[in-house]
Amino acid sequence: MGVPKRRVSKARKNKRRSIWSQMSPPSLVECPQCHQLKLNHRVCPRCGYYKGREVIKVAEQ
Repeated sequence: MGVPKRRVSKARKNKRRSIWSQMSPPSLVECPQCHQLKLNHRVCPRCGYYKGREVIKVAEQ
């Protein structure tokens, strides 16, 4: 089993953990079919369209 030879310093530990504050939130784009915001390169959860064609059937509410 792998065991660390040396203790990880506070500075090194905090540098590793600080990357989360530097990350940007995922970008949202407008769906060309229903004009609702959705994640980029994903099927629209509201209308079920991706790249101009229906990929999944969405139940009407």
